[in-house]
Amino acid sequence: MILSLAIIFGLLLLGNTISYLLHIPVPGSIIGMVMLTALLHFKIVKVDQIKGIANLLTTHMAFLFIPPGVALMLHFQTLKSELVTILGSCLISTVVVLIVVGFTQQKLDKSKDDE
Repeated sequence: MILSLAIIFGLLLLGNTISYLLHIPVPGSIIGMVMLTALLHFKIVKVDQIKGIANLLTTHMAFLFIPPGVALMLHFQTLKSELVTILGSCLISTVVVLIVVGFTQQKLDKSKDDE
């Protein structure tokens, strides 16, 4: 459990540090997730090492969204004035994500069939 937490939060810290030091406009959590994915892919970190804490965090994910939700309410007037822009960007990004995921899944399925 401690090792799992250390791996996940260590990668989060490393991602935030990289984002801050290199002034990359990508959140550190995303950089940390990419690094975790790479470590899992190259089997440097085993799935069993982080499976327990990952399941725990996933189970209680709704609880983890409360602080950002409350923080959003601090900017309610901004959200209200930019509602159309925000909804439009959410709609467009959702469509783009669906297309990219669908295209990627088709490529992965095709490469699996070729093997």
